[in-house]
Amino acid sequence: MMNWKIAAAGAALAMVVAAPAFAGPTLDAVKQRGTLNCGVNDGLAGFGAPNDKGEWAGLDIDLCRAVAAALFDDAKKVKYIPLTAKERFTALQSGEVDMLARNTTWTLSRDTGLGFDFAGVNYYDGQGFMVRKSLGVKSAKELNGASVCVQTGTTTELNLTDYFRTNSMELKPVVFEKADEARTAYDEGRCDAYTTDASGLAAERSVLKQPDDHIILPEIISKEPLGPLVRHGDNEWGDVVRWSLNAMVIAEEFGITSENVDKIKAESTNPEIRRMLGVEGDMGQQLKVNPDWAYQIIKQVGNYGESFERNVGEKTPLHLARGLNQLWSKGGLLYAPPIR
Repeated sequence: MMNWKIAAAGAALAMVVAAPAFAGPTLDAVKQRGTLNCGVNDGLAGFGAPNDKGEWAGLDIDLCRAVAAALFDDAKKVKYIPLTAKERFTALQSGEVDMLARNTTWTLSRDTGLGFDFAGVNYYDGQGFMVRKSLGVKSAKELNGASVCVQTGTTTELNLTDYFRTNSMELKPVVFEKADEARTAYDEGRCDAYTTDASGLAAERSVLKQPDDHIILPEIISKEPLGPLVRHGDNEWGDVVRWSLNAMVIAEEFGITSENVDKIKAESTNPEIRRMLGVEGDMGQQLKVNPDWAYQIIKQVGNYGESFERNVGEKTPLHLARGLNQLWSKGGLLYAPPIR
């Protein structure tokens, strides 16, 4: 005969396991509003900036669009709210934005002390330095005594100080609140070097007066996993953002693109593909979105590889190779959990 205490404990455990995730207020508020408020960069080519048509474009912008496609079947239902590095966290904490997709580094203090959850990594990066070729510098370790333009309120500023201190070098920081101010000061010759994430350096170099007069030094001095943020504790909303990103990665793994998704949806017998595209299963219901949420993301925005090549790839002004941002199956770090 089963001990009643053991039976009761087992029943309680089953109830805990079966209990739904914490349902926070953001998902309902966004659906009711009918528009996603997405906090983005105030102007970083390739990641978040208006293009020559005045339309917001970039790798982070595509993530905002993906979430909107999952929610509304319409990737255009996004209000882009440009934020400086100093403004971004307050805007998310206060509810001014529903999520941040703004080249923000995942760190312990931001994940805990600021009350945020990172919903994944959409770009693996690292901090570097840019200098004029005329300076004759080939390594960051030759920057002893140099003046360095840097944006305040970022992990970049701390990494800069740590790097110079570790290498017993004298530093003359020239600090600015906005990235475009730091870039302009560097372009005008007010500092010897400019430092930010390597992807950011490529973006900023592309808009300098004479891009070919500048080089990015070989040293990468930090780990900078960049990804979207949501408010801590709102698990239901975090799931939607997380799986919107995952769907783009999984689509690339399966070779599903914006051009062939209709054909694959109609013909594929792969169970995971069928679940992802809403042909069978209840994945959308579990996320509290429409059954074809991932199909809409892929059709309207594309898979991760399409987004990368369109915004920052080697055929763009940034000329970035996939590198660490290649799929895990091709030697990179991109790895998404399965849809099942």
